[in-house]
Amino acid sequence: MTSSASAHEMDRPPRKTSGGGEPVRTHMGDGERGDVRVEVRGVGKFFGSKLVLRGVDCAALAGEALLVVGGNGAGKTTLLKIMAGLARPSAGVVDVRVPPEACAYLGHATFQYPRLSAVANLTFWARMYGLAPSRAELEAVLERVGLARVAGEPAGTFSRGMAQRLNLARVFLIGPRLVFLDEPGTGLDPASQELLRREINGLKASGAAVVWVSHHLSADLPFAEKVLHLRDAGVAYFGPAAEFDAGGLTC
Repeated sequence: MTSSASAHEMDRPPRKTSGGGEPVRTHMGDGERGDVRVEVRGVGKFFGSKLVLRGVDCAALAGEALLVVGGNGAGKTTLLKIMAGLARPSAGVVDVRVPPEACAYLGHATFQYPRLSAVANLTFWARMYGLAPSRAELEAVLERVGLARVAGEPAGTFSRGMAQRLNLARVFLIGPRLVFLDEPGTGLDPASQELLRREINGLKASGAAVVWVSHHLSADLPFAEKVLHLRDAGVAYFGPAAEFDAGGLTC
């Protein structure tokens, strides 16, 4: 996906144009480990006259996790949505190098049908991706996230943590090559958060690129290869996780 607007216009709120910054999607092949799966160059975003992001450059590679951190209101979720094609940038370029069916996004909303069982929800999502998994395959995915016992129960009866696990099962089901996670640990107990981190390692091992917004920096940092630190609407750091100095940053 490529979307663009003139970078010099970041000095003022963007004018409305016929293009409106609408993304133009382009797709490339599967690639190999270490290949760029998504790249942003000079990305900026205004909400009305408020500048949220300016001049953001970063990339996520196959087999790696990019941890996106920053204080409240730093623009983490906004950037994640722009990278995933769910929001338009006011300036800059976003290049997603996998097709939409190979991407997965896990945000704050669960997008579950409360009257359907866990298995039925997964079946629906699988069909949306053109997949037809067997009952055994669906149950295996639920086993991975610790929901095998409640496979037949309505999703509307699940706690927030259980609903988030079912969301994770949806991500694992499609075998994505590019994954966007917006605070996926929300509502999870410590054991579930450890499960999440193990599964993120599994996604990386399969060759997926993971873009991961975190509010648990100290616990999540060891599982990331790169860090993007947003501050004051821009990039305070982008580079190897091992060289990132968190300082007083806690989220």
